[in-house]
Amino acid sequence: MVARVLGKRLFCTTTSAAGEIKAWRESVKQVTKSNFKESLEELKTYIKNSDFIAISSSKTGGTLSSPTNPWTRVLPYLDTLETAYLKTKHAAEKFQILQFMVCPFSLSKPTSNSNANLVAYPYNFHLFPRDELNIGMPSYSFSCQTSYLTTMARQGFDFNMCIYDGISYLSRVQESLAKHQLGNHVGDVHPVKSSSASSVSDSIFMERIKARIQHWKNACRDKGKGSDEALIKSLRKLILGGEMYGSRPCMSIDVCNERQVQLVLEILKDFSDDLVPLIIPERGGGPKAVRVVLTSSKEDMSLLKEELQEAEEEQNKKLRGFREVIDVISSSQKPIVAYNCLEEFAFIHSKFLANLPPSMNDFMCSLRLVFPQILDVNYLLKEIGPLRKASNIHAAISYLKRQFFVPLDINIPHQDQGTEGKNYGHNVLFTVYLFAKLSSILKITPDTHQSLDDRQAVYMSYLNIFSLCSAMLEEGIDEDNILINNTKKVSTRDLVFLWGFPSGLPARVLKGLLHGSHDVFSEDFGVQLVDKTCAIARFKNPSLAEEFLKAMISGGAGYDALRDRISEGLRAAGYEAYGKVCRLGLWDTDLADSLDKIMVEHTHNIAPSSSKKASKVYSSSESIMLNEL
Repeated sequence: MVARVLGKRLFCTTTSAAGEIKAWRESVKQVTKSNFKESLEELKTYIKNSDFIAISSSKTGGTLSSPTNPWTRVLPYLDTLETAYLKTKHAAEKFQILQFMVCPFSLSKPTSNSNANLVAYPYNFHLFPRDELNIGMPSYSFSCQTSYLTTMARQGFDFNMCIYDGISYLSRVQESLAKHQLGNHVGDVHPVKSSSASSVSDSIFMERIKARIQHWKNACRDKGKGSDEALIKSLRKLILGGEMYGSRPCMSIDVCNERQVQLVLEILKDFSDDLVPLIIPERGGGPKAVRVVLTSSKEDMSLLKEELQEAEEEQNKKLRGFREVIDVISSSQKPIVAYNCLEEFAFIHSKFLANLPPSMNDFMCSLRLVFPQILDVNYLLKEIGPLRKASNIHAAISYLKRQFFVPLDINIPHQDQGTEGKNYGHNVLFTVYLFAKLSSILKITPDTHQSLDDRQAVYMSYLNIFSLCSAMLEEGIDEDNILINNTKKVSTRDLVFLWGFPSGLPARVLKGLLHGSHDVFSEDFGVQLVDKTCAIARFKNPSLAEEFLKAMISGGAGYDALRDRISEGLRAAGYEAYGKVCRLGLWDTDLADSLDKIMVEHTHNIAPSSSKKASKVYSSSESIMLNEL
């Protein structure tokens, strides 16, 4: 497919994927601190009028590249969604997002006179987790993987622009903490609670404060003139603590705790309604003072409250930074489209919402409160059999173009201005284009031959289902690298982790050593290396894995036959041990070392338990594919 820019429309006809990259690169608006405000207002309008919102991001690292400990990558032949989430959680807490791409788009159905039409508005936000407010957030440090940075550099990414002009941000939880630290409760008048029985110290405090307020207010209202007016005013200001809040008189009353705050607010009820109390907290979060502002009329009081509300909103915007984009996307309630949703939304949750929950179920529940509709392009790919093992997104696009006729016009009215030579962030357009093709093939978007109920049923069947991803969106173009997947279901109970063999031993050699060492290895079984220290054995017949583990661990039937292998160091554990390794986050060593630690400290969890629900597994002649159904 080649994209031809005609005026402000971008049309697509059939040719190579290289042409579309060249045309799309200059169609993405680059957003930094300098143009963030106006770009956000544009984006709000486009989101409001869109059908879907596509997102993508470039990070300093992730779960798809770990040369030191390759088993910590999300591996489709190894991981269930739960273990994949735990690995992704570790990556999201360790690495940072440097680019976040947002693309509101709309899809119209084809007619007898025209093709289907895709209208897209791509934006690429440059981010940097800069601690602008000196409060220790969002981050003083983060990790990087050279493979990720190399890919970004190859695409022309400007690291100087990111560091010096990247947009900072705070998560929702961090914003709440920052407000307490920075005193951002200006204008926040606490509700007056009924006080419990006053102590003697409370009574003394209230009488003293009441007298101070009365004297200060009288002094402010006193319009008398005298030769010593300047001296008297100076003494009154010194004694009563008089200040100015803008053009209005004010005074600050020091407090030690929330109790004294409530006492001051109760005192102010005894005065006329021309006093506005403002709570000033300490940088650590506790109350520091109550600032009392004197207004001249009810109209002036209303005006002051409006000013305070506007000032607080401006301060909140500064705290939120880029996260305001996330809030806009969330509040729109539009369907979100992404490639590799598990990783994308784990990073979004960690950086812009709150700390990641401990389990996949908790994560999905938390996520759906913010983004109720998510469509995973990687899951949609797996609905088309030959694409279940597509090596990258470009290969998937190439296959769809060869096998399906889906005429599509692409219109990108918005074009970038003033960023010549900075052409990156176009990956989100590949996500949009691939989704448009898939949605037409799978009947997700409107179709003249579908009833409304049928369309809704199809749409709901793909909603909020995440699939494991084995390739980065940024990987290079390889239009012919499509692997046909021939899978069948097995159970995690039929898997055994093996280690203690010589490091770097090939899988076929290890299989030969195991063959005949126990009755279970006399039948058909497969061996797959996870890293240089650990392998998986898969048994086709039920219960063989459990029989083998009993022999290895507790000296069950067949132990004598395994004695030589055990004396040479061979160890074994069930899938539950691997799950325990992931839950405890033992990522910093080879898998064999992590499993050894689990064997020593959690011996009761290393064998498969009949009381536990097993996950379903997909296996092929080349690898073992695991997915929870």
